[in-house]
Amino acid sequence: MESKTITAGGGCATWASAEPAIGGSHLRLSQKEVEHIALLSRLKLTAEERERMTMQLNDIMGFFEQLGELDTADVEPTSHVIPMNNVFRADQVRPSLPVDDALDNAPQRAGDTFRVPRVVE
Repeated sequence: MESKTITAGGGCATWASAEPAIGGSHLRLSQKEVEHIALLSRLKLTAEERERMTMQLNDIMGFFEQLGELDTADVEPTSHVIPMNNVFRADQVRPSLPVDDALDNAPQRAGDTFRVPRVVE
């Protein structure tokens, strides 16, 4: 079986030119790649979980490949599937919280400001 490795966004996947994989995908992740993804995600997977995640991620890759087969030439790009309007309220000028009230629960204060530990030397 001939295969090529592609890299995108710091990750990689293997493109196999043989029979379609799970979900009809030629784009497949190996268990080693899934292990690397788990490491980056700070997940500790058992061998069984790694095998299951490999199958599930390859199913997802197959769905993406199916989406790639659609003709989207006449479809405008969108950020949401439904029309969205700005849901913010209009700004209204009103008095702010008095400084003493704002600093009441401060662990330490320096005049009218919060006092915090130095983080830059």
